[in-house]
Amino acid sequence: MVNFLDLKKINEKHKIELLKACERVIDSGWYILGKEVKEFENEFAKYCGTKYSIGVANGLDALILTLRAWKELGYIAPGDHVLVPANTYIASILAITENDLIPILVEPDKKTYNISVENCKKNITSKTKVILPVHLYGQISEMDEIVAFAKDNNLLVLEDCAQAHGASLSGIKAGAWGNAGAFSFYPGKNLGALGDAGAIVTNDIKLYEVINALRNYGSHKKYENIYTGVNSRLDEIQAAMLKVKLNYLEEDIMARRKIALNYLNNINNINVILPFCSQVEKHVWHLFVIRSPKRHKLIEHLDAKGIQTLVHYPIPPHKQRAYSNLNSLELPFTERLHDEILSIPMDPTLSQDHCNRVIDAVNEFK
Repeated sequence: MVNFLDLKKINEKHKIELLKACERVIDSGWYILGKEVKEFENEFAKYCGTKYSIGVANGLDALILTLRAWKELGYIAPGDHVLVPANTYIASILAITENDLIPILVEPDKKTYNISVENCKKNITSKTKVILPVHLYGQISEMDEIVAFAKDNNLLVLEDCAQAHGASLSGIKAGAWGNAGAFSFYPGKNLGALGDAGAIVTNDIKLYEVINALRNYGSHKKYENIYTGVNSRLDEIQAAMLKVKLNYLEEDIMARRKIALNYLNNINNINVILPFCSQVEKHVWHLFVIRSPKRHKLIEHLDAKGIQTLVHYPIPPHKQRAYSNLNSLELPFTERLHDEILSIPMDPTLSQDHCNRVIDAVNEFK
């Protein structure tokens, strides 16, 4: 069996260091917002090329709290519009509606599947205040174009970097382009914790200070509450784990790129559309997503060959029951993508033999 992702094997490489990190936290006697969180925040900000990083409980909270902080700062207000790709994971939309903002779903670029600036231009209104590009599957969006568009229209830019740790464009990493970047460290991410975790990166000191308070019951100082905040704090143990794994992130990215290049060079099937990538550094291959109008039969074929696959994601946000108010939207390319996309194994520990088995199995499909 070729597993889609082997988290046990990924973490096994770092087991001794992870156990030592866990022991260090246990022995410290300090388990919430201590030394480990602060050190990871500093190291992750440095890695991303930003001044600040704030550790939070998960990636969804990273998005929610950034938008909430902008509301507290008076930059946006309930009812304002947020441009967001229509083919994103539901979390991007949840963060918008949780803040009483209106998601404006934009059809993606037909090559990269990331948000299309041209389609953003067609959807902007006087109520548009934020653009939320999602660096889908690990490929950074065209942030130079997006930032220029945002400046021309006085928009805030919140990057959803949940799948793109380390991706870069013109030497600038994901998260450092916009006014803020939100990351998830869900275990399956390229930089994954051993549980839920997330972070926000920014160069804005005001935003940094507000989010710091919001994540901790709205408090800068114990028992003094400035905002009606929440409890969304990165755990000391998860921060310690992430500090270990951050040291190996670039190595893992290189392994993912090697696998992706092997797939791109050797998968040759007229029934399969391969992903597009114009520059190596733009993509960190969190997922390797192919397309096929015969997806159901392809899944069955690969399963019979012992190849595990997943669909990211089978139902687009505007077709979810949770967003029945959006069900009537016509987004034909987004809907086609969700009907055809299929993620094949992408794991930095994937062996050459298993990689070749995947290639052969895909090429044999008719």
